[in-house]
Amino acid sequence: MQCYTELTPPTAVTHSICLPFITAQSNNLVVARASVLQIFATKLVSAELDKAQNAQLQSSRTAEHYDSRINDDDGLEASFLGGDSILLRSDRSNYTKLVLVAEFSLAGTITGLARINSKTTASGGEALLLSLKDAKLSMMEWDPEKNSINTTSIHYYEQEDLQGAPWAPPLSHYVNFLAADPGSRCAALKFGARSLAIVQFKTAEEDIDMDDWDEELDGPKPVKELSTSLANGISSNEETPYSTSFVLRLPNLDPSLIHPVHLAFLHEYREPTFGILSSTSSPSLVLGRKDQLTYMVFTLDLQQKASTTILSVTGLPQDLFRVIALPAPVGGALLVGTNELIHIDQSGKSHGVGVNQFAKQTTSFSLVDQADLELKLEGCEIEDLSAETGEFLMVLHDGRLAVITFRVDGRIVSGLSLRLITPEAGGAIIPTDVTTLSKLNKTSIFAGSESTDSLVLGWTRKQGQSGKRKPRVQDQSLDLDMDDEDLEDLEDEDDLYGEDYVPTIQPSNSTSTPGSKTGDLVFRVHDRLVSIAPIRDFALGQTVVSAKEEQANQIGVTSDLSLVCACGRGNAGSLAIINRDIQPRVIGHFEFPEARGFWTMAAQKPIPKSLQGDKGATSMSGEYETAAQYDRYMIVPKVDLDGYETSDVYALTGAGFEALTGTEFEPAAGFTIEAGTMGNHMRIIQVLKTAVHCYDGDFGLTQILPMLDEETGAEPRVNSASIADPFLLLVRDDASVFISKIFKNLELEELEKEDTVLIKTKWATGCLYEDRSGIFAGSQTDKGSKSGENILMFLLSKAGALHVYALPDLSKPVYVAEGLPFVPPILSANYAARRGTAKEVIKEILVADLGDMTSSYPYLIVRHDNDDVTIYQPFRIPSTTTQELSAILHFQKLSNPALADDPIIPTDDEDEEMNRACPMRRCENIGGYQTVFLPGDSPSFILRSSKTLPKVLRLQGNGVRGMSSFHTEGCERGFIYADSKGIARVSQIPIRNTTYADIGMSLKKIPLNSDVQSITHHPPSGTYVVGCSTIEPFELPKEDDYHKEWQYEKDLAFKPTVEHGQVKLINPSSWTVIDTIEMEPCETVMCIETVNLEVSESTNERKQLIAVGTAVSRGEDLPIRGRVLVYDIVTVIPEPGRPETDKRLKLVANEDIPRGAVTALSEIGTQGLMLVAQGQKCMVRGLKEDSTLLPVAFMDMGCYVTTVRELKGTGLCLMADAVKGVWFTGYTEEPYRMVLFGKSSTKLEILTVDFLPDGDELLIIACDSDGGVHVLQFDPDHPKSLQGHLLLHRTTFSAGAHPPTHSMLLPRTLPADSEYLTQQVNSSGLADEDPDAPPAPPSIILFSSPTGALTTLAPLSEPQYRRLSFLTGQVLSSLPHHAGLNPKDYRAPASTGVVGRFPPGVDAGMGRSIVDGALLARWNELGAGRRAEIAGRVGFAGVDEVRDTLREVLGASGLAYI
Repeated sequence: MQCYTELTPPTAVTHSICLPFITAQSNNLVVARASVLQIFATKLVSAELDKAQNAQLQSSRTAEHYDSRINDDDGLEASFLGGDSILLRSDRSNYTKLVLVAEFSLAGTITGLARINSKTTASGGEALLLSLKDAKLSMMEWDPEKNSINTTSIHYYEQEDLQGAPWAPPLSHYVNFLAADPGSRCAALKFGARSLAIVQFKTAEEDIDMDDWDEELDGPKPVKELSTSLANGISSNEETPYSTSFVLRLPNLDPSLIHPVHLAFLHEYREPTFGILSSTSSPSLVLGRKDQLTYMVFTLDLQQKASTTILSVTGLPQDLFRVIALPAPVGGALLVGTNELIHIDQSGKSHGVGVNQFAKQTTSFSLVDQADLELKLEGCEIEDLSAETGEFLMVLHDGRLAVITFRVDGRIVSGLSLRLITPEAGGAIIPTDVTTLSKLNKTSIFAGSESTDSLVLGWTRKQGQSGKRKPRVQDQSLDLDMDDEDLEDLEDEDDLYGEDYVPTIQPSNSTSTPGSKTGDLVFRVHDRLVSIAPIRDFALGQTVVSAKEEQANQIGVTSDLSLVCACGRGNAGSLAIINRDIQPRVIGHFEFPEARGFWTMAAQKPIPKSLQGDKGATSMSGEYETAAQYDRYMIVPKVDLDGYETSDVYALTGAGFEALTGTEFEPAAGFTIEAGTMGNHMRIIQVLKTAVHCYDGDFGLTQILPMLDEETGAEPRVNSASIADPFLLLVRDDASVFISKIFKNLELEELEKEDTVLIKTKWATGCLYEDRSGIFAGSQTDKGSKSGENILMFLLSKAGALHVYALPDLSKPVYVAEGLPFVPPILSANYAARRGTAKEVIKEILVADLGDMTSSYPYLIVRHDNDDVTIYQPFRIPSTTTQELSAILHFQKLSNPALADDPIIPTDDEDEEMNRACPMRRCENIGGYQTVFLPGDSPSFILRSSKTLPKVLRLQGNGVRGMSSFHTEGCERGFIYADSKGIARVSQIPIRNTTYADIGMSLKKIPLNSDVQSITHHPPSGTYVVGCSTIEPFELPKEDDYHKEWQYEKDLAFKPTVEHGQVKLINPSSWTVIDTIEMEPCETVMCIETVNLEVSESTNERKQLIAVGTAVSRGEDLPIRGRVLVYDIVTVIPEPGRPETDKRLKLVANEDIPRGAVTALSEIGTQGLMLVAQGQKCMVRGLKEDSTLLPVAFMDMGCYVTTVRELKGTGLCLMADAVKGVWFTGYTEEPYRMVLFGKSSTKLEILTVDFLPDGDELLIIACDSDGGVHVLQFDPDHPKSLQGHLLLHRTTFSAGAHPPTHSMLLPRTLPADSEYLTQQVNSSGLADEDPDAPPAPPSIILFSSPTGALTTLAPLSEPQYRRLSFLTGQVLSSLPHHAGLNPKDYRAPASTGVVGRFPPGVDAGMGRSIVDGALLARWNELGAGRRAEIAGRVGFAGVDEVRDTLREVLGASGLAYI
């Protein structure tokens, strides 16, 4: 069988909501990405700092000031809005940034989010209600004890007795949506045709608590019952946040609610009240009729399960599709239609506005005419900008911004109007449609999208001349009643709106407040969540570096191929270049075989004595400060061919370095263990095996601290060291530690170990950490402490206990955790494992800040003896009783599926020295990231951006011996490293348009600003060809003689739109478009493939050509026709100054297809022909020398061919039909003909299909529109297959929220000792065929989906399949599953899907299924003991064998070439 693995997480944002979730005071944005739930905190960052960051890699001084401000625990609003002198620059506005708090992968598809203000949450924040496909509800709250979400209730409405008639369509065919009462009294889930599930919540309402009970009028107050009666009749005092739910049939509320359209709960009602839009006739019957919709408002009595109709408005336009409840002071509901907006207030009074000329034609409802706007409101989203001033933001389907303004007189709405935001004011900063809008704070909003990057938008108001800055003097003659708070508000407005804004204080009786409508809105982007959704197509190809010099530098650090995806929709169309590993941009490389490590440092020059007076020091300080910004020196430990250990010092130049001579540095002193600066960059510290050397800024020797035990006379050697100014920690080979401090006289002195535990315990490893965030402080404060005052020492004993000391106090540890070797999911001071529980061997620990310029956070990184890493995130549990760190500090294990390669075993003793253990390296700023580097055979960076969790990404190339950050004028924020082949490289991480942690891979996005549908790579020229389209107005053909009435539509002002195709040629050296070919009007590019065609009948010459299939659609009255275009890519003279423009597309053949579009193309056979899916036929065509495409064979198809595939060179073909399933055919060349071998079930709606060779078996993988992945097989010997006419159905696996829409069969890379390869060799040896023939190369299928997720399907050997199947079952029962969801049920084929409705003709599954790799990827979340227990239980030899198997089948290990 096979294993289905998710390579990258989904990136499309489907839902979002803003609520105080983590605590009652926090401001959290909850984002749903199909099946992933993310919780963000918002954070204000000075716009000036953000611009400096985007301008790129500012100097270390700025970063220091910046870092000291960004690590407060909560939302950090205080530190930026207080008048911080460092941060107040010319642009004093703030940007709203998102910082990820937590991320959860769910075994379900999220269909809605709602906030519930529950009084019983453990965190004090609000609860979150999720609706999941098809009709499930889960209520969650934040659990501060576990630093995770906790599911408090689950509700299931998919039972058969809740469904409609037996002939009704399945639940998945309906639009099911969630709505919640603003007063948090209940929530409603509309599911099925007309069912409404009501979930009640318990709230402290007035009538329940009877606070307004008047004993004089109402009599004696009744005694409140203490017990609550549960559903099953058992009485209990335990409060639950919800009551029993019930299902209402909408026609029971009112007989006219037969076809509901949408509903929403309204604001400002004492009882839960909702407005619903519905019709008495189905949408299919209303053509030719007008104004069939009715809007009704119902009040629910939850106790009696009854309802009351408050108002009803009839005769509403037919195209209304949404109800939006508006908050006070506007109130009421806004009904959104495709051509109009209608507001209905609480009394039923309506105001409407028509936004195009069709509004008058489609309805007789009274509307204000704004047809000159010419807007289309399909797919628009609306959110309030400022409810007090009646302004609401609308994002249209094409991304344009508009503002809806309500005119409010007191509490009465007197009208509404629309105006578009001009592009100059930011009206076009969203390139395409959005799916969700959530207001974050007073001046920012989150716009989530499934088609492009999701944005955080901020707005300011453009001021007139009177609003320019004036001296802040309040005129005493104006008797204004302004208190201090109002003046503070005005100060805050200054900070928000920038220098040139001062609200002018005018005496007036108007109710406008500071921040009310005083000018035009200006929008700008504050932050973005990168997205590659939807992936429309992808290709594998080489990325070319243009310059020869750069090409030479990149040898050894560039992957063979890159995955290039066509993603985005509309103007957001772009290319995403994805690589598995980080590919550094090498600035210089050279042979350096003796180097074993690097340490760069920015030490200050010592100020000469002649300048040490007061005046001299101050005048010279500027010069000496700036010199310290860049790294000046580098210490390199070396091992020569004889094994002799030395260390050398180098002076750094622009992009390289040169040997430094004439100093007091001693190269022969030995091997450098650690180096750095102390004493505020005034001293250079070099830690050797036997001593510590201190130098001044010019390498003048100032102090030697030998490793000598005065009592015993022993000379322990240093194993590892850690520096955190002003402290130095050494761990020595006798398992003792040495702690010293540098004092104001710049002398290094050992600190006395007051704690006897420090002296007696055998220590294995340790590190120092400067706690800028205060997470390890005894009592947390908002004020950041001074540098050097919050240094913590983390020590790991040989027994595995983690001890934390707050330096300089060595009298007792502030925290001790004994259980670290068990790597439990949550590590705490009181964690205790059972006796005999298996342990991990820990080689090294490091506590470091991980993050970017926006936010960083400390993590405990544990490195095991096999080079795997476990990442722990510290968190504090709120406690009112104690502030003891041991009670409130816990460590949470983060999911990390990355597995290190097996270390290369040295061949002899010399190589053993080469493979000495290199410690992890903490890097303060590499390409804007605070990161940790892991040297060794699997060199990796641990990267985290503010919007992701830490991810382990490999560095492309060989193993690394030593590495250091490298910050010079020629290589800003870079790094230097030496690989195992002895090559040293000065490099940078590419950061322009490139991200890493977002999808766990290197991702570079290139905007194309047009809709991209298809892409292919042309290997001979190294270029990419993409099919794009733009939108243009459609006109009916004027020359038609049969349709005279078409002439009347030529003057139509508001024309429909149609796609106009383009073929673009892209050069990957610069990723620019170098040639564009326009298609005919109304012609769309359907598919593009690179095919190897025979171009000469006489010489049989073959050539790689580009084949393009198109469709010409000129309206529904005319038949669709198509074209097949064949292009060659030729070399031409480039444009001046643009050397990349040396290629062009040259038309070779142009074949018109009179009936039907060309929807799919493929190579076929061995004679250089191609298979063309044209309309309802598939034809084999050959290119003739007269540039025509001659058909030689054909096969009649069903309805619409979505995919054709050929198993290369065999003539075996697959054809997928959008309605009629999969056809398996064969093609022969002597004579030319196509033969049908077998078909699948004729009810499958197939989006993509592919072959999957598995040893001697040939499987067919088909993906349907429900997200089902079907495994089919052709077997004419099976008795039920009718001699093979019916394809056997092996199994079906649900891809869930990520239905595959495109696939590609690729070669699979496996380790030489792979169990799968071993089985292939054995099985092929037993075969009757040629025993010497090599086994078939292993294969893997890569899938892409509309949510931006990339997944793979790989075959497994029989032993692998059996053990991994058992393993998934064990992992399933051992891990928590959020929202009460069942991953096993999630992966089963949907009962409402194709397989449930139409069982397969020949089911040969025998109960077997595809292994779920998403569950296996969570293997490392288990503790060491549980892993060892499960490994033995399911038949593995041990945990290491499980690890080897998982490394083979998970992640991108099978795609090592990208």
